[in-house]
Amino acid sequence: MSEKLRNFIDGAWVEATTDRYAPVINPATEETLAEVPLGGAADIDKAARAAHEAFASWRSVPPVERARYLFKLKQLLEDNREELAATVTREHGKTIAESRGSVQRGIECVEVACGAPSLLMGDTLEDVAKGIDCQSVRQPLGVFAVIAPFNFPAMVPMWFFPFAVACGNTFICKPSEQVPLSQQLIWKLVEDCGFPSGVLNMVHGDKEVVDAILTHALIRGVSFVGSSPIAKYVYETAAAHGKRVQALGGAKNFMVVMPDADREMTLDALSSSAYGCAGERCLAGAIVLAVGDSHEWVRDGLRERAAAIRVGDGSEAGVTMGPVISAKHKAKVLGYIDKGVEEGASLVHDGRGSQQPDTGYFVGPCLFDGVTEDMVIGQEEIFGPVLCIEKAADLDAAMRRISAHPLANASTIFTQDGRAARKFKFEVDASMAAVNIGVAAPMSFFGFGGAKGSFFGDLKAHGKEAFDFFTDRKVFMTRWG
Repeated sequence: MSEKLRNFIDGAWVEATTDRYAPVINPATEETLAEVPLGGAADIDKAARAAHEAFASWRSVPPVERARYLFKLKQLLEDNREELAATVTREHGKTIAESRGSVQRGIECVEVACGAPSLLMGDTLEDVAKGIDCQSVRQPLGVFAVIAPFNFPAMVPMWFFPFAVACGNTFICKPSEQVPLSQQLIWKLVEDCGFPSGVLNMVHGDKEVVDAILTHALIRGVSFVGSSPIAKYVYETAAAHGKRVQALGGAKNFMVVMPDADREMTLDALSSSAYGCAGERCLAGAIVLAVGDSHEWVRDGLRERAAAIRVGDGSEAGVTMGPVISAKHKAKVLGYIDKGVEEGASLVHDGRGSQQPDTGYFVGPCLFDGVTEDMVIGQEEIFGPVLCIEKAADLDAAMRRISAHPLANASTIFTQDGRAARKFKFEVDASMAAVNIGVAAPMSFFGFGGAKGSFFGDLKAHGKEAFDFFTDRKVFMTRWG
């Protein structure tokens, strides 16, 4: 009998108020790991009330003392790093190296949030008018929540909750019901840290829980990571109920290759960007815009690298690509591959024919050439190990192609020409961009989030912007005598 998971509310592990449960499946072996409750509005109401009650005293804890809880959490996360990484691989399918990297990125967010005593400082100016002084301070708002995606089970919630509680807010985490085990372990560590009851809460569930978060009167702000259609829904629904929202959406990330690019470095970066984590990430490289005569060596080099990828259970040594998350998602990715062939793109490496295990949701790396802007695979986010190559006559043509797309999460250019790099940096729409680096996540002390249809809201995740999102600036003007 599989373990039935519980919620963590008001400092205690409690049963969800539901008789609906879903299996948590290892996508590499199809083994059932646990059963996750699909809770409802009553669970969110209980968590929100506990968090709201805890807020009154937690906001009065000095920031330096709040940071000490996070220092302890950081140490516990580091002590349990290997178990966390193994859990991510087991429930999600990433290779163990990818899981370790994602856990480390999450820990770094906790580390940055520990700097709250300095990062929460306000501003003061004497004599803004004769005898009048003005002071600006940051104050917490109340209860915040995150609706987390499946693709980074341990990391993504840590983009939000450490900053929220460091600022003096209380918090509710809703993990993806497909991958709840990593957060289950993290919340056990949260419990060991001794946070006051109600400061940090976790509620399992599906859309019913999501809608309860978006509409509950005691929840002041919501963070979300997922597809753009759902991000738009989260933003519009939560904002209509008076909440702050940061909703990070989908991507179609372009990688521009100029003819003068360093070939080996560029090809390695393109391949890892496209096929890392089986392409299930909002920073996956989706389209290579091969400028001028770079096309032939880009195509041949990427085909060679795709063929060298070993697909299998991410926990096994030597495996460089794990499965996709579910049978349903595998069918969706295979449908995009079929559509690309139907539309006339050239499938120069067909990962469907790769040698793969008999069980599990595996899709090998696929590489399309001859993709055009009007094709479905050239427009829609695939979220799988599928990379498309398009030709671009020059950099201007490449920039027009990028600008025309409705999503703008991340982009990169490979060149040795400073003028080309500067033009790209100045013109590209994506809020996360790079030169001679694969599509990579900004470090936790910088902001994270896209533009256009890839982001709904005003303030991005982590970095300095997190302290803006999780606080309100209050201005005092005083005169004495």
